[in-house]
Amino acid sequence: MSEHRPVVGYAPGVYDLFHVGHLNILARAAAACDRLIVGVVTDDVVLKVKGQPPVVPFEERLEIVRAIRHVDEAVPDPYRDKFDCWEALRFDVLFKGDDWRGTERGRKLEADLAGVGARVEYFPYTIQTSSTALRKLISVPS
Repeated sequence: MSEHRPVVGYAPGVYDLFHVGHLNILARAAAACDRLIVGVVTDDVVLKVKGQPPVVPFEERLEIVRAIRHVDEAVPDPYRDKFDCWEALRFDVLFKGDDWRGTERGRKLEADLAGVGARVEYFPYTIQTSSTALRKLISVPS
């Protein structure tokens, strides 16, 4: 008899201006693993990576993500390099939007995770419902 080891998934993201694209990724991620941990990127990392702070403050984004039924645990993600998240959490699969597929960062992450027996699974990126698009829409003067 073989014993099933639970598959732990990790879905990092900013989760700013939470929208249906975020919900779809979390639902798909939860269906693809036994336990889903969601990393909410901290404000300082968002500022470094995107050049501007999120609209919704970190503590509020974390609280929103924790309330989603698909999420088993939501944690702060203070890392720019997502392999550092693996070092901290030891997940089996990392879920990312497919806008990372084929990029230098995506290939490096895939190789780093493969070296420790983990993998990256990509989901379609909902460009028409992105936080970036929403931010542009709400910042247009009326």
